[in-house]
This record gives sequence, C-alpha cells and structure tokens, in this order.
Amino acid sequence: MELRDKIIVITGAGSGIGRALAVRFHAEGAKKIVAVDMNLSNAEDTASMVNGIAMMADVAKEDDISRVVEDTEANIGPIDLFCSNAGVGIGENIHSPNSEWQAIWDINVMSHVYAARHLVPRMVARGGGYFLNTSSAAGLLNQIGGAAYGVTKHAAVGFGEWLAIHHKHEGIKVSMLCPQAVRTPMTEVANDATAAAASNGMIEPEELAETVVEELRKESFVILPHPIVLEYMRNKTTNYDRWIGGMNKLMRKITGLN
Repeated sequence: MELRDKIIVITGAGSGIGRALAVRFHAEGAKKIVAVDMNLSNAEDTASMVNGIAMMADVAKEDDISRVVEDTEANIGPIDLFCSNAGVGIGENIHSPNSEWQAIWDINVMSHVYAARHLVPRMVARGGGYFLNTSSAAGLLNQIGGAAYGVTKHAAVGFGEWLAIHHKHEGIKVSMLCPQAVRTPMTEVANDATAAAASNGMIEPEELAETVVEELRKESFVILPHPIVLEYMRNKTTNYDRWIGGMNKLMRKITGLN
C-alpha cells in the first residue's frame, strides 16, 4: 500500500506510536489524517502537526468507533486505512480485579472488532481497504509481568488472522504491528513488564513508523520493528517446552526470584 492520497484514521493518536504514525504518514503524502484519542487536546496537537482532523473517542465503546467511521466517511471521504492503535497495559496477574481484565479486553481486542464491524462492509462494497492493528510482540510470544496484556494481545493477533482469512478475497488487507518496547507513555512506567519488553533495547516511535511504512508497502501481515522477535517466534514453535523454560528463567531473573 502506498500512503499518498489516502484517507487514514489513527486511534491512540494523541502521543507515542499513534502520533509518530500520523507524522510519518503525512510525510508520505496522505490526503487526510484523522487523529483520534480519548484526550481531545492531545489529538488536536497531533492533528495540527499533519494538517489533519482531531476526534475524541473511547475505543472501548462501539458507539464511539461507529461515530468516528460515520463522521469521517460523511465529511472527509472513504477511509482507506484504519489504524486501530489505541491500547493499555493493565491487569498484572491472576489476582488483578475483573474490572481490569474487562477494561483491557474492551480496549485491546474489542476496539479492533468494532472497527472491522463498521468498516468491512463499506470497504468490500467499494473494492477493498486496509486495517493496521497494533498488537505487540507479547501477542506472538507473551508478556512477563502482564497477564492480561499478553492474553489480550494474543487475542488481537488471532482476530487479525481471522479478519484476513475471511475477507482477503474481498480486497481487505490486514497488518498486525507487533513491536517490543517503544518509548511511549506506557513504557515510562518502571515495572517487570517494561523491563522484560526492553530486554533487547527500546526504540523510538519514529523508528517504528519507518518500519511500518516499509512493511505497509509490502502489505506484510506481521510487522516486526524488532527483527529478533522472528527468531523468538521460531524458537517457540520449534521447541515449546524449551521456550517455556527459557521464559520462566527470564521471569525469575527480572522479578528477582533467582
């Protein structure tokens, strides 16, 4: 996919990965970028950087996603690329309250479902469209120190696979963005999850955005800003038991159990 002259919606665009994608896509010549965030002021700041439009939305609410789609298509034009990027990292372990598990499920998984539900029929009717869904390397591997995060990011990848499997022949393209640690407000929190994700270093959002542009051009399903994740995936599938043992060893090292 070439981004020039495309209408693009980005959720979680008020900072971090979302803002970096907006700026990079604008540099590629996107026709119009809609910056969506729960914090309208942050969305407006991003929009001002890219001559875009700011919208406020809570991606955990289907009505909000529906409104973003409706308003964009009615007032700007058909959405070519929907970047379902907003996410959170709550739900540390099995003892985390049910409310945290439900909240992270709604944001990290259902937001992707809502976007597809309201856009796939429109995109199919006009010949196709593209979804860039942000997951994480945790969705391919797992997340030390983040039970609900690892679970929901796995589910996000699973939904992306399903979406591509069922609608590829109708012109629907899907890419799953699966980075390790990126310098964003989420990784400013010093905890076991951040330490584990950053074990191979932390990249800047701008570096990630460069990789995304390259991989969208190739229409790759999995986008890995940290190439070593592919090696980890291969290790996991080659010998699952050995991989679990290695992850357990890393967990004990990070949490100080050794």
